[in-house]
Amino acid sequence: MAGGPEDYGPLGDDTRHLSLDTLEAGIAALPVAPRDHGGVRLIVARHADGTRHTHEQITLTPEGGVPGDRWGRLLTDRPDMQLTVMRQDVAELIGNDQELTVFGDNLFVDLDLTTANLPVGSRLRVGESLVEVSTMPHDGCAKFKQRFGTDALRLVSGKALRAQNLRGIYWTTVEPGEVRVGDSIDVLSRP
Repeated sequence: MAGGPEDYGPLGDDTRHLSLDTLEAGIAALPVAPRDHGGVRLIVARHADGTRHTHEQITLTPEGGVPGDRWGRLLTDRPDMQLTVMRQDVAELIGNDQELTVFGDNLFVDLDLTTANLPVGSRLRVGESLVEVSTMPHDGCAKFKQRFGTDALRLVSGKALRAQNLRGIYWTTVEPGEVRVGDSIDVLSRP
């Protein structure tokens, strides 16, 4: 049903929205993310009723992505949108003390997600699974704007910082495997 909770999820807290100047200064102050070896910090499934559930361990599959996630129920014909991934420190900055589950991403990581570091087709070992960077851009949308504000949307979609993929990227599962919070992420190849 369009417009239902499965399409929207949590609303976010508009009292937590930050100004563009504050967001830009925060991004500039973040430490440099690891380029080749990072880690999984949070795993989230988006449920049909709009709620989010965190997991300590899951098995990623090419057929279902994150078990119980809405992608596996609604979008299986779009493997380019299977796994949504965002840097944890960027999400914490933009969220400004909101739960990270509000974002609607599946994996929060400590890894450089920039286009320069992870171009489309890059392959990574995430825990025991193998994933590939998708061709689909992960852009901010109306839900992102509502949850984090107009300035946050301007930050992640503006030309100046777009190649940093501050909103995150999509991955597709190539080989199934268990993934746990704390597992390593290793870049295996770049095109």
